[in-house]
Amino acid sequence: MNKTPTPHIAAAYGEIASTVLMPGDPLRAKFVAETFLEDARLVSSVRGILAYTGTYKGKRLSVMASGMGIPSIGIYSYELYNFYDVENIIRIGTAGAITEKVDLRDIIIGIGASTNSDFASQYGMKGSFSATASWELLSAAATAASESNTKVRVGGLVSVDNFYDDNFDNTLAWARLGVLGVEMEAAGLYCTAARAGKRALAICSVSDNLLTGARLTVEERQSSLVEMITLGLDTAVKVEN
Repeated sequence: MNKTPTPHIAAAYGEIASTVLMPGDPLRAKFVAETFLEDARLVSSVRGILAYTGTYKGKRLSVMASGMGIPSIGIYSYELYNFYDVENIIRIGTAGAITEKVDLRDIIIGIGASTNSDFASQYGMKGSFSATASWELLSAAATAASESNTKVRVGGLVSVDNFYDDNFDNTLAWARLGVLGVEMEAAGLYCTAARAGKRALAICSVSDNLLTGARLTVEERQSSLVEMITLGLDTAVKVEN
């Protein structure tokens, strides 16, 4: 369905690749484009949300910010899937560990995304929808991690509405069910992909541990992000025709 440009994306139809890497931060999208992509070109900057298209290892890819939270990624992923014919969106972001089994710098590949958001109620179901990753993307990410000897953990994420939660026990309850990390976007992305019949995956670098209070320094955070971004790019290459 070509209705481009959209209210939130200025790119013309065809200017965005079929596989998009999606960090939350617009400046991180700029960093990925300038550091990793060849011939990267800015194709949209509406509301300061930057989108670039270029090539990586000979494959045409795009990188576009999502902003923060499920409502924001819900808008951009919907328009990419439904109006730009994007097939794959790979979220590349950070997460806070909520278990001592996960170390700083670990990379979590989100096999599923629980949430305290009411986002999925729009689909009119009398129950809870299990928001899961695309098997094709998850398998490609696991293979890419194995090939590069990148340490990853495949498990559940929880996407929360509140960065500052008034009751920390709300977050710990997810850990008792085996959830590895907390972030704010994956569930919205997974739901939107499922409804569009498209594919999604969240790959998150662990920047802090909410149980222990441990957190990466600025320098450690940057190197950890580069490892996670590279895994996202290598995953994209495996699925991009």
